[in-house]
Amino acid sequence: MTRILNATHDQQLQSWVSSANEAGCDFPIQNLPHGVFRRLGKNEAFRGGVAIGDQILDLAAVVSKNILPPAVQASAEAAAKASLNDFMALPTAQRSDLRAALSTLLATGSAQQHATAACLVSQSEVEYALPARIENFSDFYSSLSHATNVGALFRPDNPILPNYRWLPVGYHGRTSSIRVSGVDVRRPVGQLKDPARDIPDFAPCKRLDYEVELGMLVGQGNELGTAIDIKETDNHLFGICLLNDWSARDIQAWEYQPLGPFLAKSFMSSLSPWVVTMEALEPYRTGFARPAGEPEPLPHLWCPELAERGSIDIRIQMQLQTQRMRDAGEAPVVISTSRFTDAYWAMAQLLAHQASNGTNLCPGDLLGSGTLSGPEPESRACLLEMTEGGKKPLQLPNGEQRGFLEDGDTVIMTAYCEREGHARIGFGECRTTVLPARTV
Repeated sequence: MTRILNATHDQQLQSWVSSANEAGCDFPIQNLPHGVFRRLGKNEAFRGGVAIGDQILDLAAVVSKNILPPAVQASAEAAAKASLNDFMALPTAQRSDLRAALSTLLATGSAQQHATAACLVSQSEVEYALPARIENFSDFYSSLSHATNVGALFRPDNPILPNYRWLPVGYHGRTSSIRVSGVDVRRPVGQLKDPARDIPDFAPCKRLDYEVELGMLVGQGNELGTAIDIKETDNHLFGICLLNDWSARDIQAWEYQPLGPFLAKSFMSSLSPWVVTMEALEPYRTGFARPAGEPEPLPHLWCPELAERGSIDIRIQMQLQTQRMRDAGEAPVVISTSRFTDAYWAMAQLLAHQASNGTNLCPGDLLGSGTLSGPEPESRACLLEMTEGGKKPLQLPNGEQRGFLEDGDTVIMTAYCEREGHARIGFGECRTTVLPARTV
């Protein structure tokens, strides 16, 4: 699992793209996340690009100019496609070589600055597609705080079931309804069961909720019938993006037994457009450890390297802007702040567990972390936890209250990594507005 830092991580590295050097920029030259875009109103094909400051380096344009070393030209062609699956499938070393070459193009003093500048497109002038063709989506339950808080609402005497501490609990989600940030969510309709009535209603969801998650995208896969050794998981992870896995809490409460979530989760999941590569995240690796007194993971879910670098210090915020706030010109407000380091299950454990029965993972597969709540009240990463099932509504600065989301509410997820001696890097945003339900 061990990787080393290289010149692309150098805190002193600067770009001739001036916006990439500004304090607080999500996309300095040390980041270089991948995404898929096209220019607005141009009726052109989507293609791959790399974010730098407030610009996008159009990799199709870079390829056409032959300004990259010949050894990375094929990798650049894969990264320039309308989905990143072929690029994700490449060996880690090939992807790393392209990152180094792109860093050289964009660094201050680059001999190819003039030619590269012609390949830039402003982020304000584009629309995004999903970064990959996602054929499989698994969502996990990796936060013990979230599992405990939600379990206490439904099973006060037994909030955590015995299996939770031994395996990463998860389920398979629906891929056809995954959408990129900026695509609004329609309030779902479904069966709602009032305990006071004998029969359910079929009506719009009344308890719509977000879930603050990270999405891990698979790089190289494995053959059906084989497993992925936990020591080799770095070679099978491409990168991380933001994931809002929407939940209809009232629909779920009625339908989930005995098989689990179904229509309450399948109506939509939102994904940020930029994927921060595992190599870019390397400086922010940190040790992974269970709380004192917890059982040791089984051998296929543990290796000593996890204690040294099994987690990543990613700090995640969720903001809310109501329709009333928007009409008044008021900015969104931060309603939760959580950290990936609080997860009970490490990302390597999620991937190794997924493949442990011989499941074949594919490039572009999405693994959701599950709601990333921490132990503090301000780190509760969904409204179900934050409002204790709607019993204690969230108080907003303008006097409004929210037990769950209302039509017109916009939720905006952001995240960043920051560590002394290294540049700050970010993930962009995952933004979605709630639209009214269809007429029933």
